[in-house]
Amino acid sequence: MRLVDLIPAPYRLLAIGALMTTLIGGSAASAWKVQDWRYGKQLAEQAGLHKDDLIAISNAAADRLRTAQDNRLALEQRLSTSEKNHYEELSDAQRNQALLRDRLATSDLRLSVLLDASDAASRCSVPAGTEAIGVVHGGARAQLDPAHAQRIIGITDAGDQGLIALAACQAYVREITH
Repeated sequence: MRLVDLIPAPYRLLAIGALMTTLIGGSAASAWKVQDWRYGKQLAEQAGLHKDDLIAISNAAADRLRTAQDNRLALEQRLSTSEKNHYEELSDAQRNQALLRDRLATSDLRLSVLLDASDAASRCSVPAGTEAIGVVHGGARAQLDPAHAQRIIGITDAGDQGLIALAACQAYVREITH
């Protein structure tokens, strides 16, 4: 008698079922492993492509940042040069105004105005100067009081400073919008 004949039929079926399950399970597990390897390979390829895309995006962003920084540096240099020029203009104007005020204060320089001799309404009886103090051609002139001359110079100084500041602001706006 064989060993198989000694095992009752229900147990034999159970043993055959267990053997079949083991064989089928093993082949299914190996199929899952093959499929896992295949998908793993595809995922690795996709990850590599994604990595390449990220590197390209990062390089493009770095190039744009570098360009923006270069543009900003160039703008800052132009603005610095413009500011230096306007500061020099303002300093020159202030120095010239101070020199003019000093000359007026020491009577080295006198301001005068041209009088309209044909204006009868002015009723000004200032005689035309016949002195040979300067080489001034024209009609009658009247000299201004030094205090008034100082005030006039102060007004022109403020005007000059305002014009220089306006020119500086306009240059700044031109550089920023350029």
